Amino acid sequence: MTRNSPATREWPRRAAELGDRLPPGFQIGTATSAFQIEGGARDGGRAESVWDWFTTQPGRIVDGSNASVSADHFHRVSEDVTLLAELGVDSYRFSFGWPRLQPDGRGALNRAGIAFYDRLLDELLAAGISPMATLFHWDTPATLRGGWRNRDTAGRFGDYAHEVGGVFGDRIHSWVTLNEPSTVMLNGYLLGTQAPGDTLLFDALPTAHHQLLGHGLAVQGLRAADVRGQIGLISAHTPVQPATDREEDGIYADLYDLLHNRLVADAVLLGRYPTPPEPFASEARMLTETDPDDLATIHQPLDFYGLNYVGPSRVAAGFAVAPVGSRRAAETAAEADAAGSGKPAAKLPFHLEAWREHPVAGSGRVNAPEYLGVALRELRDRYGDALPPVVLTALGAGYPDAADVYGEVNDPLRIDYLAEHLSVALDAVATGGVAQGVDLRGCFVWSLLDGFEWEAGYTQRQGLVHVKFDDQTRTPKSSYRWLQEVLANRA
Repeated sequence: MTRNSPATREWPRRAAELGDRLPPGFQIGTATSAFQIEGGARDGGRAESVWDWFTTQPGRIVDGSNASVSADHFHRVSEDVTLLAELGVDSYRFSFGWPRLQPDGRGALNRAGIAFYDRLLDELLAAGISPMATLFHWDTPATLRGGWRNRDTAGRFGDYAHEVGGVFGDRIHSWVTLNEPSTVMLNGYLLGTQAPGDTLLFDALPTAHHQLLGHGLAVQGLRAADVRGQIGLISAHTPVQPATDREEDGIYADLYDLLHNRLVADAVLLGRYPTPPEPFASEARMLTETDPDDLATIHQPLDFYGLNYVGPSRVAAGFAVAPVGSRRAAETAAEADAAGSGKPAAKLPFHLEAWREHPVAGSGRVNAPEYLGVALRELRDRYGDALPPVVLTALGAGYPDAADVYGEVNDPLRIDYLAEHLSVALDAVATGGVAQGVDLRGCFVWSLLDGFEWEAGYTQRQGLVHVKFDDQTRTPKSSYRWLQEVLANRA
């Protein structure tokens, strides 16, 4: 597509219309995570995380890459803050690298790590951008033996939160304890498609509990440090439906809904775990035998609830051909097999079926914006007054972006994805909408920069800014310019 195509000329009008619809005070930002963009793997005393270790295993990463350099944000932080300022966003969601700040997973914070995040925060605030900081975005320090299988990690995380809050608590607008604990459990410990690569099936449930216990302890630690910002958690949510009206499909759909959605939300918002479907009562007995004191710790008052909408899921009985829970399920499985991985994903007696009536993004994610309204409605209906204000914390999808002959990167599919999903969200919570009553406070676009996309390596690009990884050249994509127009046209 050229710079003068009809679609390109249409974007300013569409951006202006959407900008005019944004409610007063509605926050717009972009998001990243430390492991995916920072690089600087050996700089400033940063230790290995479980993801560093995972990337060294043959067949684990589609293109065999690692994140040791990635977008080199560690050395280019000023350039990237300038991109944020020119974009015009209200806020920037980043994550603290736990292995960078606390290489041993315990004890005093690393001075070089503090210096890096001091610089980032000071430059954000000088540019008028509110920081939202995530304490854990999947980079568990490798020094914590057993990771989230070990209950002691929850205590370590609470201590880490208190230390970080004490240093940075006066400059951060919003705190996120955990990013998608259900994804860490499902992909990291149950199926083995992500770090640390365990295939524990139902024995992975304690890893979710230990994360949520760590969340509760982290909230307590932040509040004990007297941080000024609001505190919340981010959970992935997928509306789930059975593939057919067969009873066994319905049972497995209920199980997947429990594992992916309700396990986290019920515990955090209601102070209890959901009751597992009867056929799985024995395998999931941990959910009914949890210490009430642990649940009380998990059930901390929150200022906001972060929603990462990952598209709808259609569940059918029968063994999966591809790993359930992976955002690129079929592609990941095929590419892992082709790479000769000696550690295939664990097999479950159900699988996700394709949504042939909806297109998919380049990342394999189902592009069904109407189900974002369903996700918001489900949160409202399930949790009612227990649901705090909601923020969309990672809205985006991957596409095969490349520069054209002019050196520009046109990504109209990403613009459509973002515009349609944000419009659906605004419609859903408006008067008469399917999720009327949900207090939707903002939206963070995933992601500011192209980076290391977990098991997909560099085969996906999800940024508003294209990164040429061989020389670190940054090129704002047309989606960046589109969002710039949206923000410039707010009422």
